[in-house]
Amino acid sequence: MAESVYKVVEVIGSSTESWEKAAKAAVDRTASSIEDLRVAEVLELDMKLEANHVVAFRARVKISFKVHEITS
Repeated sequence: MAESVYKVVEVIGSSTESWEKAAKAAVDRTASSIEDLRVAEVLELDMKLEANHVVAFRARVKISFKVHEITS
């Protein structure tokens, strides 16, 4: 079996509805520009506040993806 190499990026997703939707938004947006995502780990959850009210839920997510060989 050949060795594999993975890269890890951190992204922050946001949602006005929930932390779950914020995390999903982070993964979905990343998947639109990076192929072969493997694992997503929620690192931190927070909320954006305005005038003492929650206006957005945010999820910081670490996502790994497989690095493919470049073939000529």
